[in-house]
Amino acid sequence: MAIYTGSGVAIVTPFKDNLEVNYDKLEELINWQIDQGTDCIVIAGTTGESSTLTMEEHHKVIQAAVEFTKHRVPVVAGTGSNCTQTAIHLTKEAEEAGADGALIVTPYYNKATQKGLVAHYSRIAQETKLPIIMYNVPGRTGCNLMPETVAELFAKEENIVGLKEATGNMAQASRTMYLTDGKIDMYSGEDALVVPLMSIGAKGVISVWANIAPSKVHQMCKSFFDGDLATAQRLQREAIPLIDALFSEVNPIPVKAALNLMGKEVGSLRSPLCEMEEFTKAKLAEAMREYGLL
Repeated sequence: MAIYTGSGVAIVTPFKDNLEVNYDKLEELINWQIDQGTDCIVIAGTTGESSTLTMEEHHKVIQAAVEFTKHRVPVVAGTGSNCTQTAIHLTKEAEEAGADGALIVTPYYNKATQKGLVAHYSRIAQETKLPIIMYNVPGRTGCNLMPETVAELFAKEENIVGLKEATGNMAQASRTMYLTDGKIDMYSGEDALVVPLMSIGAKGVISVWANIAPSKVHQMCKSFFDGDLATAQRLQREAIPLIDALFSEVNPIPVKAALNLMGKEVGSLRSPLCEMEEFTKAKLAEAMREYGLL
């Protein structure tokens, strides 16, 4: 059984003015997300600025998300690293913290071979009982998890159950579903391709967009699975200008700006990320107004 079906929010990590993690605000965001229908909290991923959290903060943020969620929806923890042993350590910590699953990005910068990726994910899977969602985002990592490799890992390791598909390549996604007989739990990692990916068997999305429009993303997924394809298609189409604005600069720069424009007060970003350029921020605000968020 899938960890979840529908809308998983790749939730931001809110910071105080001094850039310490704002746990009170994180609790507020999680409660709002669940109230708005979000089906899963995905904590400490790319959108959560995991790359600039200390190891201690990473563990504490996951513990906090589990505590704040109170088993109302699953919590999936980002535990990837470009060092296999570090990824094992982070995944074990997430398991101890009570997470329901682990989202593990392909090793970045190293540019592992497909053989190396099989060894990497296999070793992690063998060190945890958590269900694992592999995360393929070659535009950020420089490493592409090929469909044949996904299928090999899915067949080989019982607790490798899913894939966050963020290549933007529908043909590659379709081949992955073909090679896994449609059984792998695929989640869209591209907010603009959620409905197309669900049409080939994806279970839903791990979404940046859901940070600011959780009820819309949930409703889009629910409509699709309820058989109301027209509503799902409409909700996907209507969001395209907003989604474009959310990725007009490197994620999570725009989504944090958007949350702050909405009065959510999630704070700034840790270096090397920086505040949004004024002209792109103005375009984001315009897209948010047209979408009905401002």
